[in-house]
Amino acid sequence: MSSSGKMEGPSAPAVRRDPYEVLSVPRDSSDQEIKSAYRKLALKYHPDKNSSNPEASELFKEVAYSYSILSDPEKRRQYDTAGFEALENEGMDMEIDLSNLGTVNTMFAALFSKLGVPIKTTISPTVLEGAMNGTVTVRPLPVETSATGKVDKQCAHFFGVTISEEQAHSGIVVRVTSPAQSKFKLLYFEQEVNGGYGLALQEDSQKTGKVTSAGMYFLHFQVYRMDSTVNALAMAKDPEAAFFKRLEGLQPCEVSALKAGTHIFAVYGDNFFKPASYIIEAMCAKSYEDTTERLKEIESKILAKRNDLRQFETEYRKALARFQEVTNRYTQEREAVDDMLRERDNIHCSFTTERTLVNPVGAGSSSSRYTVEQSIPESPENGSVDGRDKSGKKKWFNLNLNRSDKKA
Repeated sequence: MSSSGKMEGPSAPAVRRDPYEVLSVPRDSSDQEIKSAYRKLALKYHPDKNSSNPEASELFKEVAYSYSILSDPEKRRQYDTAGFEALENEGMDMEIDLSNLGTVNTMFAALFSKLGVPIKTTISPTVLEGAMNGTVTVRPLPVETSATGKVDKQCAHFFGVTISEEQAHSGIVVRVTSPAQSKFKLLYFEQEVNGGYGLALQEDSQKTGKVTSAGMYFLHFQVYRMDSTVNALAMAKDPEAAFFKRLEGLQPCEVSALKAGTHIFAVYGDNFFKPASYIIEAMCAKSYEDTTERLKEIESKILAKRNDLRQFETEYRKALARFQEVTNRYTQEREAVDDMLRERDNIHCSFTTERTLVNPVGAGSSSSRYTVEQSIPESPENGSVDGRDKSGKKKWFNLNLNRSDKKA
């Protein structure tokens, strides 16, 4: 497996190294271990913290590039199978740190996002560092209550949700909505050994009806999140088969249950310019047992359908290739028939528009060409035949002349 080589895209580092080596994790690492290693290295090499060290920017880019591979199950599988070569045709997309873009680039990113281009954003290192150091302000959010707020762009509001043993056993749901359709991220942090908080989960807001929303579901069974960016990028690469990519963004959540105690959530402002308004609420799933079972059932059906579509896509592409082959054959055959009929018509025209006659006068085989009008003999009504007047009658001017002579 190739672990180095020159980059092709602008988002990759100048020289590619094995992503596992870059993040200093073994190949059998869990998603959580990879995410934890990335967070620490991203904070260590972030350009904002290393303005005097030009190498830090390249290291930060390399860390982000490696994480973009290992954090995506499909890309990780492709890399483990065939190295970077398997990813070259897929294209690599880095997340953008809006706090490090500048005004002009932020305006361009906002414009592209408005036009429907998927823009993946990362969390400001200032927010992650504050959480890691335990210096953030945490507001209590009791279960079965809600809170409203307005968070500045690239900033976060932290909430502490304390749950009992019974509530932990029943399951917990945390949801955030924005009637103003603001862009935001819902974050979940785990307690670190140093007393700080490390980012464990994040959900980007999605437009659902007239609001934007995001939710986390800790229900003691595997739940899934839908990454719409994955879907949008897949559809952009292959519009004809966009339907088959609609379920590819369904990714398993790394945490499926919470223990009793206090858990830290945050709402991160992801608007490009203005603050994000939101409503956050924490609920016990005990009151939603029927809904919980329906969620479990429908996600199981979606996973089965995704597997079916992957198989059907192979059949579809074969049928499509055959259809294109038959369509090309049809076009060729139609053109061939048109050409032959056109040539036949031209031959017919050559018979009906002119005729070649052999000249009886003269020597040899010389011939003269006459039109149809030229070959028609003169009608008796237009004059005598063979130059003779066959009627025996005298003309009236001769009779008049004779009478005049007699009188004279």
